[in-house]
Amino acid sequence: METTDKKLLGLLGLARRAGKLDLGADAAEQAVRRRSAKLLLLAGDLSPRTAEKMKAQAEGAGVRCRRAETDMDALEAALGKRTGIIAVNDAGFAKALLALCAEERGGISL
Repeated sequence: METTDKKLLGLLGLARRAGKLDLGADAAEQAVRRRSAKLLLLAGDLSPRTAEKMKAQAEGAGVRCRRAETDMDALEAALGKRTGIIAVNDAGFAKALLALCAEERGGISL
């Protein structure tokens, strides 16, 4: 596992312990609708159909959506719950995670 992945998972674990994440499709969907989500993070191995659905909902609500290279197994190990969809409900954590996602892609924010 690369250091960027480790940093991403560590930061997600910290955000989870701080109560700043909603995990799973239903919880993330509600966070997007409530406008409490600042970032929607999708696992790298999430199905394309689900990813497109969540991305469309996020864009419709003005929430940034990023796909991480990290798979659901690694997310489960870090968060204690198997999920491919994470709503980040804190601006500070969202900013840090976006920076890590950009670093993961060689400095290019997608």
